[in-house]
Amino acid sequence: MGDMITLDKVYHAVDVLKDVARRTDLIDAPNLGTDAQLYLKTENLQLTGSFKLRGAYYKISQLTDEQKKAGIIACSAGNHAQGVALAAAEMDISCVICMPDGAPISKVEATKKLGADVVDVVLVPGTYDDAHAHALALQKESGATFIHPFNDDAVIEGQSTIGLEILEQLADLDAIVVPVGGGGLIAGIAYVMKHLKPDVKIYGVQAEKASCMFESLACGEVVTLDTAATFADGIAVKTPGAKTLEMTQEYVDEIVTVSEDQIAAAILALVEKEKLIAEGAGAASVAAVMFDKLPIKGKKVVCIVSGGNIDVNILSRVITRGLVTGGRNATLQIALEDKPGQLVGVSSIISKCGGNVVNVRYSGSDPNIAITSCYLTIGLETRDFEQIEEIKEALTSAGFHLVSARNGT
Repeated sequence: MGDMITLDKVYHAVDVLKDVARRTDLIDAPNLGTDAQLYLKTENLQLTGSFKLRGAYYKISQLTDEQKKAGIIACSAGNHAQGVALAAAEMDISCVICMPDGAPISKVEATKKLGADVVDVVLVPGTYDDAHAHALALQKESGATFIHPFNDDAVIEGQSTIGLEILEQLADLDAIVVPVGGGGLIAGIAYVMKHLKPDVKIYGVQAEKASCMFESLACGEVVTLDTAATFADGIAVKTPGAKTLEMTQEYVDEIVTVSEDQIAAAILALVEKEKLIAEGAGAASVAAVMFDKLPIKGKKVVCIVSGGNIDVNILSRVITRGLVTGGRNATLQIALEDKPGQLVGVSSIISKCGGNVVNVRYSGSDPNIAITSCYLTIGLETRDFEQIEEIKEALTSAGFHLVSARNGT
């Protein structure tokens, strides 16, 4: 193994970060309806809203005085940017940060604010990988030090301090589930765990639409995807690190993928059941557990909720989507005879089953139905898919003709 990461340096990182990074809580999460004993490592409540502060700060703190004078350059989808900006401002180092132009506005604004007067944010058309290429080009011109978001020993050592904290917080854990983009977080946590408590399983989770590490493991070499089109922008990476891939091959037990809808459902569950706001990347680990992607029945499992920097507009869409995928709202279309009392009949059945009507549309002009009939379209708030089925059965057995039923209102 060519890695120069050592436990000594990880302990050194703990020391450097002790007055900078929060030691985030590990909370018991029994309400997420999984058959594992679930704990959440709340890095979404870290300073800057994500774990990235740890690696960025430690890396920048280790630069020589000459390097600090020459300035630094970074690229980021948003969370690494905020960690770099905070460190640069605190150590008074001039800094350029390249971000994809599609990065959430909230992350761009937070980076500018954290960076005070020393950070220049450059928005690059395209994805994270385009921002990365632009940052490297700028770095060649200026001679500044490039602060890589994941493929760097000191950055990985900074992230791995999470592993030490988890061991102190829950010594008898069985497994850790980690969101994976480029692999810096999982490489660090896996390195620490496999050296200090090797029987702990380390599982990685990627978005199906950005599964670069998953594909690279399958091929045994670094694979670059054509696209990384997931709303989990924190893990929307096309190419994993060579160093992080090597460490993942050596220390990680398995990597699985989750769908966009599963991530949305996990964000909703965290908000509703645990009062935690996670971004897509941060909820990916929880999605893998909620949707039974891992062999963890009855085990003590820690999910890393890696960040909480979700744009509020996206959060609102995700909640709507999560409600649909969880069977929390539905639309029923019923063909009725156009005579008095029909609507009362339908609504009393729905209320008996415990559904809540949120909208009603009436249409008598459809050319496909008899002149004496009408279509009633009803939007409902429901408890789950089971309740939707119960309502459909009750309506049908009362003699109403159900034309269609779909999730969502």
